[in-house]
Amino acid sequence: MRLPRILMLLAGILMMTLFIWPMWKITLLAPQYPDGVQMHIHINKIGGSTPGTLQNVNILNHYIGMKKILPESIPELKYMPPIVIFFILTAFLIAWLDKKWMYWTWTISLIIILSIGLYDFYLWEYDYGHSLDPKAPMKFEGESFQPPLIGRKEIINFTAISMPHIAGYFLGIATFFGIAATYLKSKKSKLST
Repeated sequence: MRLPRILMLLAGILMMTLFIWPMWKITLLAPQYPDGVQMHIHINKIGGSTPGTLQNVNILNHYIGMKKILPESIPELKYMPPIVIFFILTAFLIAWLDKKWMYWTWTISLIIILSIGLYDFYLWEYDYGHSLDPKAPMKFEGESFQPPLIGRKEIINFTAISMPHIAGYFLGIATFFGIAATYLKSKKSKLST
């Protein structure tokens, strides 16, 4: 059965999209921004739907005392690309060697890394939303400015929407393909014994 190998090959190819498109998107909607301000998170940079997006977000954040978002100070943006490259190359290697233990190792490792990544992203959002400058021009007692990890949240007069972006969805499909390939490879091994 060649299907597990094909699925693993496709998983590796889909993960390559992380170097092309953003994996996450945070949109801020408000009366003064009816079209929304979209912040795009890539595996190696943070930007937005327009060149000045990050600057606009930092200006808004300044008024409520949030730290500036400085991509060069976020270590995850430096070590995520090598991790993704590792998973892409090993997916291709597994598709070639076709060993059951390799399917299991790759899939479990990817799920662990993705879980750690989501938790790390939550902590990053928490820190930015709660570590406020007490000298900020505007103060809101007891208010949290942390955007949601996934979904929608009202923050003062803003609606924050946090969702996967193009490459994030492809990463989800790649993970599903890895799980399916591992399942099919394990099933095939049982049938042949």
